[in-house]
Amino acid sequence: MLTFQNSCSVPSSFQLAGIPGLESLHLWLSIPFGSMYLVAVVGNITILTVVKVENSLHQPMYFFLCMLAVVDLVLSTSTMPKLLGIFWFGAGDIGLDACLAQMFLIHCFATVESGIFLAMALDRYIAICNPLHHTTVLTHAMVGRLGLAALFRGVLYIGPLPLMIRLRLPLYKARVISHSYCEHMAVVTLACGDSRVNNVYGLSIGFLVLILDSMAISVSYVMIFRAVMGLATPEARLKTLGTCGSHICAILIFYVPIVVSSLIHRFGHQVPPPVHTLLANFYLLIPPILNPIVYAVRTKQIWERLLQMLKTETKFK
Repeated sequence: MLTFQNSCSVPSSFQLAGIPGLESLHLWLSIPFGSMYLVAVVGNITILTVVKVENSLHQPMYFFLCMLAVVDLVLSTSTMPKLLGIFWFGAGDIGLDACLAQMFLIHCFATVESGIFLAMALDRYIAICNPLHHTTVLTHAMVGRLGLAALFRGVLYIGPLPLMIRLRLPLYKARVISHSYCEHMAVVTLACGDSRVNNVYGLSIGFLVLILDSMAISVSYVMIFRAVMGLATPEARLKTLGTCGSHICAILIFYVPIVVSSLIHRFGHQVPPPVHTLLANFYLLIPPILNPIVYAVRTKQIWERLLQMLKTETKFK
C-alpha cells in the first residue's frame, strides 16, 4: 500500500467489516443467513428446472421468471459466500478489483431485475388488454430481446460506477468498509478526493431505475385495471386479476425493501448502523427467497409439476 500525506493511501485491498457492531454475533448470524442463502439457491434452481422440463410453461411470463431466477442467483451469490466467509473465518479482506467487480454485479443485476419486472408488466398488459396479439407480439425472440435489453441497460447504467472510482478516486483515508459487501456509497465515503460526481451519478441512476421503472409499471397496471373493470362478470374480473397476482407480489417484494432501506438511510439518523447493514443484506436476500415461493404457490402448473417431480424421485428411492 502506497501512502501519501500521512493520511491518504492507495490500497491494494479493503477490509469488509461484516455487520458492524455485531461482530460478537457473527457466528450465530451465519445460521439464518446461510439458511436463507441455501433456500434462495435451491428455490431458484428448482424454478429453472421446472420451467425447462414442463412444456406448458414455455410461455413469455415463465421465460421472464427464469431470467428473474438467474438474476436472483447472481445477486445472492455475489454477496452471501463472502459474508459467510467473514462470519465463519473472519475473511473480510477483498482486493480492490474484486471489490469493484462485486459492486458492479450487485448494482448491475439489481438494475436488470427492475428491467425484467418492467418487461413482465408489459407481458401482463398485452395478455390482458390485447390478448389476440399476445403470442404474435411476445414471441420467444422478442422475449430474448427484452431480456438482453434489460441486461444492456444494467451494464450501461452501472458500468461507469467502478470505472469512476478507479479513475477518479485512487486515494483512500481508510481501508475498512463498514459494510458486509462493496456497496457504492460505502466505498466512496472512504475516498480522499472529491466524490461529488460519483454521488450525483449514483443518485441519478437510482432515480432513473427506481422512480421511472415503478412509474411505468404503475401506468401499465392502471391500464390493466381499466380493461379488467370492463369485463362482464365479477368472476371474469377476479380470474383475470389472478393472473397478475404473482407479478404484483414479486414487485412488492423487490421494491418495498429498497424504499424502506432508502428512507431509513436518508432519514433514520438515530437508527443503529447494524440495522442499516442488515436491511441492505435482506434487500439482496428477500427477493431471491420469496420469488420462487410466490410463483410456486400461485402458479398451478409449477406446483403440479414440482409435486410430480418429487413423487417420481420418491418412487426411485
